[in-house]
This record gives sequence, C-alpha cells and structure tokens, in this order.
Amino acid sequence: MIDWKDRIETNPGVLFGKPVVRGTRIPVDLILEKLSEGESMDDLMEAYPMLAKEDILAILAFASESIRNEVVHSIAP
Repeated sequence: MIDWKDRIETNPGVLFGKPVVRGTRIPVDLILEKLSEGESMDDLMEAYPMLAKEDILAILAFASESIRNEVVHSIAP
C-alpha cells in the first residue's frame, strides 16, 4: 500500500496550503474531480506528464483516510 504522506504535501506558500502532489502545483481535489468525471489514470498522466500512477494512488489513499474518521450526524427525527 502506498503511503500518501510520501507523495502529498501541504505548504502555505503553495496554493494557499491546499494538498498537492509533492513537488508540483497539482491539487489533490483537481485529480479527484477528474477521476469522478471518468478520466482514467492514463488520461491524467498524459495531461499532467509529471504525475505518476503512484501519485494518483496516493491521492486516493489521502482521500480515503481523510473521510475515514469523519463524524456523520443524522438529522432524522
């Protein structure tokens, strides 16, 4: 399993601290959005040549871990 911490970083000086692929200005949310729209890993790596398959897998791991412990409150009566 890929450790996303090796490939994803946040830095207040880069995109106002949004999570990005380390060493780039490619934001995690952009890649997640494109994946949700049906783009493949190959499409993304072609569009962003500095992006590796491991970066995309790290983005997915980051997203998964980010919501894993999220507290959901029911508003049902």
